[in-house]
Amino acid sequence: MTVHGEREVVPAATEAEAAKALAGFTAAYNKADKAYDPALDAQHVTGALGAINQAGLKARQVNFPNGNPQHIPLELGDAEYVIPKKAGWPRWFLADTDSNRDRDNGGDLDNRWLVVFVRSGVDDTWKAAYLAIMSPKEIPALKRDQDGYAEPVAPDDAALAVAPRNLSEDYASYLQSGTPERFKPGPHTSGWREMRKKNATVLGMSTQYIDQPMDTGAFAPLGLVTQDGGALVFFAVKNFERQTAAEGVKLKIIPDVKALLTGEVKSTITKERISSQVVTVPVGSGGGQPDILGRLTGLTAAKGS
Repeated sequence: MTVHGEREVVPAATEAEAAKALAGFTAAYNKADKAYDPALDAQHVTGALGAINQAGLKARQVNFPNGNPQHIPLELGDAEYVIPKKAGWPRWFLADTDSNRDRDNGGDLDNRWLVVFVRSGVDDTWKAAYLAIMSPKEIPALKRDQDGYAEPVAPDDAALAVAPRNLSEDYASYLQSGTPERFKPGPHTSGWREMRKKNATVLGMSTQYIDQPMDTGAFAPLGLVTQDGGALVFFAVKNFERQTAAEGVKLKIIPDVKALLTGEVKSTITKERISSQVVTVPVGSGGGQPDILGRLTGLTAAKGS
């Protein structure tokens, strides 16, 4: 009898494998951050987090060729591993950790760093694809089976108010036009649109925004079923910000932007950013709206004209 391992529903990782992946990522991240060298953690990041991390290190390497003069090693402790059972590849898990970046002496105000690790095959290295920084109160209770394993959400899950595979496209469309109005009002939805509207025209400069979905390959959405039947989903979008100066006005370019700049800035600069979001999605089509709980955005390119 032939057993097809790729069809069998199994835990995505053991706790020991998950702990090793987190330790490997943290060590590589610290080496890269200390030297400002993207090559040092390139094999441990992918997707939205990878794009943000690698571009940020590239920019700082230009501006600080001798490395990071203010490096403080990142520590990710008190880890709880949320490991789903699934068939086939890619496989992934969530590490819910405490960071030394924003500690409150162990108090209730400590944020949690949620790191999503992915690997595409048995010989692949576990790579960090998404990062969300949330307060413990914001993190929903996740569904677990009798062995403690989580349940992944299918990308096309029709039981949810919005299928995970549609979140990126819907969010990009919403940021552009305000429709579809599927997302709860908040700082990452209505608040972000209001801020853009306010900044669209200022003295001597106009700004246009373009948003595009990113929902395939390493940027595919990943979600877990929550205890209430909804889902906690991580997804990505790409944002463009095009600034045009009035005649006689010179655009200000900060060092991190200049380091990633191609072309010559005459009157216009276009900044490209990757944005990763974590969202809770309710069940059904009864008017429930996805709630974006966190957003991590980073500059990945800039072009002058």
